[in-house]
Amino acid sequence: MVTSYHRGLLYLVKLLIDADGIADEKELAALRKIKDQEGIPDETFQEFENSVRYSKEREIYDLGIDLISQCSEAERLRAFSILYRLSEVDGRVHVKEIKLLLYSIKSAGVEFESVVEFAKNKLTRF
Repeated sequence: MVTSYHRGLLYLVKLLIDADGIADEKELAALRKIKDQEGIPDETFQEFENSVRYSKEREIYDLGIDLISQCSEAERLRAFSILYRLSEVDGRVHVKEIKLLLYSIKSAGVEFESVVEFAKNKLTRF
């Protein structure tokens, strides 16, 4: 079953990976791990990859936020915790990644402190 959570998470992950202009191999490996850990079906992943190929950054952002906003509070918290962890995966946190993360969290109505706490206690590392 394709969920708003899976699709929204993928769109926001894509934006975070591309935020610094470098799709680092560690980030791409983390994307594959996220797909597996979150149980994202191959078909959903393929549809995502096809849809972002020709989409503008703003379109991807708007769709990702719209989808995540349809999720439960727990799903939103989990999604942003994954993004928080992903921002650290390449060993450097770029200012554009921070801005994207903070703006997205605020837009989705999630508390940043809750995201950090959840990320520290509930998720495995990439």
